[in-house]
Amino acid sequence: MGGPGRLDAAVRFEHAAVRMAGRTVWSDVNLMVDYGQFTAVLGPNGVGKSTLVKAALGLVGLSAGSVTVLGRPAGQAGKEVGYLPQRRSFDAGLRVRGVDIVGLGCDGERWGVPLPWGERLFPARRAARDRVREAINLVGAAAFASRPIGQVSGGEQQRLLIAQALVRKPRLLVLDEPLDSLDLPSQASVAALIARICREQNVTVMLVAHDVNPILPYLDCVAYIAAGTAVCGPPESVIRSDTLTALYRTPIEVLRASDGRLVVVGEPEPPARHTDRHADAAAR
Repeated sequence: MGGPGRLDAAVRFEHAAVRMAGRTVWSDVNLMVDYGQFTAVLGPNGVGKSTLVKAALGLVGLSAGSVTVLGRPAGQAGKEVGYLPQRRSFDAGLRVRGVDIVGLGCDGERWGVPLPWGERLFPARRAARDRVREAINLVGAAAFASRPIGQVSGGEQQRLLIAQALVRKPRLLVLDEPLDSLDLPSQASVAALIARICREQNVTVMLVAHDVNPILPYLDCVAYIAAGTAVCGPPESVIRSDTLTALYRTPIEVLRASDGRLVVVGEPEPPARHTDRHADAAAR
């Protein structure tokens, strides 16, 4: 993770703060994500994890400080940023094919029954279809992409949604809790997929997570949000008892289980008014 003032950072927050509904969500956040790095945004529910990535996307304004993305002010990187919002459920009866869901990631593309001469006269349409096919292959979804989205598993749906975010070949991929509600094997599979995309495609990744364990082996950096601010750095420097104790200002113990999983003990609950993750999603 770069230091303050780095000009070559993919994402840079400097002394950033956000206020919502008269409340400071977090303040004095300094976060540098270098190009090609896999960074996790961690912390308990209600502390503003989703708010942080939405600030990077330009969807939430800062009340202080600054944020730049790919060398430009937040919200101005356009097609160079792929975004997967919080997981949404698809009705089991939904007949839209997975390939059509992926195609929604293309700008202005209309997916239907093409005219036989359509791709010959409209090369942009052919190029878009090629990008969709490439993204589907990249996430390993070719075997089920033609099936209705409501009839594939949760892990398969998430692969297709990641493909949707990759269609425009972004330099930065922002994922808001992509492992939420998946079973443990699917979490491991999707986490490994995201890490492979980061390494092989040189895509910078910012991923919001409540549980660090499925992604821990792949991380370069973490931003741990708590107590209205954040501490950022390599996982081994941040996810440790002394660092989190200082952040929370209360005794915190980080334990490593026999299977290698980390357990944070003593983590305070956020204020009661913020415990409903879905009713107050904007402040996560």
